[in-house]
Amino acid sequence: MANETKQFDRDAIATIRGLAMDAPAKAKSGHQGTAMALAPLVHTLYSRVLKFDPTDANWADRDRFVLSAGHASILLYSVLHLVGQGVALDDLRSFRQLGSLTPGHPEVGHTAGVEVTTGPLGQGLANGVGLALAERWLGTRFGSDLIDHMTYVVAGDGCLQEGISHEAAAFAGHQGLGKLVVIYDDNKITIDGKTHLSSSVEEAARFESYGWHVIQAGEIGEDCDAIERVLLEAKAEQRRPTLIVMETHCGFPSPQWTDKKEAHGLAVLGDDIATTKAILGLNPEESFTILPGVIETYREVLQSRVAMHTAWNERLSASNNGEALVRQLGQLAVDEVANALPAFEVGSQVATRNALKACLNATASALPQLLAGSADLTENTGVALSGSTVLDAEHGDGTQIYFGIREHAMGAVMNGLALHGGFLPVGGTFFVFSDYLRPAIRLAALSSAHVIYSFTHDSIGVGEDGPTHQPIEHLASLRAMPNLELFRPADATETAGAWASAVAANGPVALCLSRQNLPVLSGTVAQNVGLGGYVLNPEITSPQVTLIGTGSEVALCVEAAQVLQEHQVEARVVSMPSLGRFLGSSKSYRESVLPHGVPTISIEAGSTFGWSAVADVCIGIDQFGLSAPASEVFTELGITTNAIVEAALSTLGGLK
Repeated sequence: MANETKQFDRDAIATIRGLAMDAPAKAKSGHQGTAMALAPLVHTLYSRVLKFDPTDANWADRDRFVLSAGHASILLYSVLHLVGQGVALDDLRSFRQLGSLTPGHPEVGHTAGVEVTTGPLGQGLANGVGLALAERWLGTRFGSDLIDHMTYVVAGDGCLQEGISHEAAAFAGHQGLGKLVVIYDDNKITIDGKTHLSSSVEEAARFESYGWHVIQAGEIGEDCDAIERVLLEAKAEQRRPTLIVMETHCGFPSPQWTDKKEAHGLAVLGDDIATTKAILGLNPEESFTILPGVIETYREVLQSRVAMHTAWNERLSASNNGEALVRQLGQLAVDEVANALPAFEVGSQVATRNALKACLNATASALPQLLAGSADLTENTGVALSGSTVLDAEHGDGTQIYFGIREHAMGAVMNGLALHGGFLPVGGTFFVFSDYLRPAIRLAALSSAHVIYSFTHDSIGVGEDGPTHQPIEHLASLRAMPNLELFRPADATETAGAWASAVAANGPVALCLSRQNLPVLSGTVAQNVGLGGYVLNPEITSPQVTLIGTGSEVALCVEAAQVLQEHQVEARVVSMPSLGRFLGSSKSYRESVLPHGVPTISIEAGSTFGWSAVADVCIGIDQFGLSAPASEVFTELGITTNAIVEAALSTLGGLK
């Protein structure tokens, strides 16, 4: 039996390495060296350690595997083919080609068996922290008989050098995420050359300082039994996350390219492939070879994993917690949330960040999936949950997360929580600091991860904090991002509508909220926020000019319309909480709000970029802000009622 196992290991590893050479070579694009080096690790993980059901990629209690070094995607695709998880041999032949299931970097939702979208280095590691955090929460709340799985992450030098790894690893260590295992592929090679060109960091010491369990595994990259031992040792450590430092050789066993920087990319070609295949016992004349018995043995070995899933289904049916877990993992109660929204008194003064806090707390009982946190700005960003317990190493199912001053990690951890299933993460920071988590926002959009950002202090209303803290280009920038919805509500009533729309969304949502108090307007309607834009004063049936505003500037439009009436000018006021939604609505609806022949003026305390899509005249700020009291900054930069009135009268040809 031992000999049969050894033969299976040799043949499976040789097959994976052959595919790792052939697919990029055929595509004339890709990364071979890391995939070749890590073939024994991934084979051992999938054949001996990983708990998963190859017939059901969505089993809730499966172990999660994240290839943070996403450039080595052919490694993952190859093993997914061998275990029978939806990737066909023709998909490997179509590696990196249009419409294939094997894109250049793994994409969640595109290829079965891919847990998160990786590529930008370090993101997958931080996503893994979110996955592990989700597992601990569910296991604490519903019991280890229903939720008890590991998260394994393969990371390279690039993942550890990127700053996000520092933020995410420190957070994971503080949280004591014992079911998180990161395997560091210490091959000492980057694209530029040896790692010592740019780094002298002792990674083991760094992670130990974060509170991680560190295993210095050494040169075990070709020894499946040794790899299994360290993986099981890591699995047994339940108090701390584990970093396994495993030394490998990029491009092994290529005689020409092993340990060369060129092996990181596409180096093993032509005669080099043939020579390396001969070393592996593969036919040098064949491509995409699957050695006899490899697939059959994988499927035989994995029958026990299918049986684990069957047994789990039985436990779920018999458990007193089963129904609650199914609800947790199921659809959000969108209708219940809409019915529980708070109402706000017209004329009262409420900062929209405080309105969000009221919405979160009013609807929390309808959303068991809700987790809220911030980057050290919990009260400031309206994400404090009343009566909540802190989510930490002692309280695994708390609902209030303290991320610390780690915006980038916060965004990526939120993605992991959402993509795990069972959670609606809400994370808060000042809008200007969305720059710090923008890479994670982009991956949320790519992944359709349902996360919600509370971006407060949304304009020059920040005042004395000055231009470093006053967002200018941020609204235009995030509106340009595909698959990200952005709402900038005019008042507390619209904030309630924006929260309901965010809960009902199918992907990431940014709520841009005010620091300063705003009047609750008589014309705003929560249910209309989902339309993107709507008329606040429908009694004006024959407008001569249309005034469009978002956020705090809608109140200025209302005031300007009143002033214009004194000049015998009928002005329609349109609130545009979501420019993207409005532009995506039907032509007939858009024309009902912005009728042909009526000049339009937009005003927003930010860049005017993009507003020409709906406005003839755009009032905004195309420079950085100023340090002064907010009212003075608004006046100095021309975000005023008078500016709107003057623009309207000028557009209409002067005073009436």
